[in-house]
Parts: sequence; structure tokens; C-alpha cells
Amino acid sequence: MRQHTVEVIVGAFVALGLVAMAYLAVSFGNVGFLEKNIYRVSAEFDSTAGLRSGARVEIAGVGIGSVGSIDLKDYLASVELKINNGVKIPDDSIAAVRTNGLIGEKVISIVPGGSEEILGDGDSIEDTESSVSIEELISKYIFSEK
Repeated sequence: MRQHTVEVIVGAFVALGLVAMAYLAVSFGNVGFLEKNIYRVSAEFDSTAGLRSGARVEIAGVGIGSVGSIDLKDYLASVELKINNGVKIPDDSIAAVRTNGLIGEKVISIVPGGSEEILGDGDSIEDTESSVSIEELISKYIFSEK
């Protein structure tokens, strides 16, 4: 009888551990079916060099969402932004690809405009600033005439 009790307790701990691992995997894995509290906004950029799906979207350095998909549309990079529901973005806002930190992680930084009109699900940010390429800057400096 004592052997059976130990096996039940060990089995319960193993089951609890598996449930905890599954919860963490779903929570940190950006699983799509859990995204109920977001709305999607798109923006088109000339260049999104270094930007990755899942990157942070921020206003004034505060995270407000993440980058969804990045696709090519009419020779422009079309970026889907997943914005938290509580955040209201005016329709004249500017979206810019910026570098965050020393490592050079790319993020989308949104500068809110002054309009009373608010972007909704499926709307688009019209004013954008593309990523600055360090290689282009260095080559312009090196090969410029002095």
C-alpha cells in the first residue's frame, strides 16, 4: 500500500510539472490563439533591415505590442503591428524602425500625432521612417570626395 501511495505522489508531481512546462511554452512562445487582447495595424517601409517578427513596438520607450509578419508588397516592406487593446494610436502618428541597445536590436517606435481620429483594427500608419543601414553610412563616408 505504501508503494502505491509513493507512485501516486510522484505521478502527481510529474503531471504538475508537465502542465507548468506547457503553460510556459505557450506563454513565452508567441502562440497565435492566445492573442485576444490585441488589434492589428500595418505600416509600409522602404527598408526594415534587421527587424524581425516578434520585435517590440513601443511609444516613448514603453512596449505597447509586437511585430507580426513582415512581407514584401509593391517593393516595400509591409509590417503588421500587433498593438495591445488599451493603447490608442492617433491616425497621424509616425512609425519608425529604430535600434535599441548596444547589440542593435531593431524595434518599431511610434511617435503619436495630434489627431482626434484613432487607428482601429486593420488600419494603416501612413507616415513611416525606414531603418538606417550602418553599411550605407560607412560607405558614403569612405567613398565621398574630400
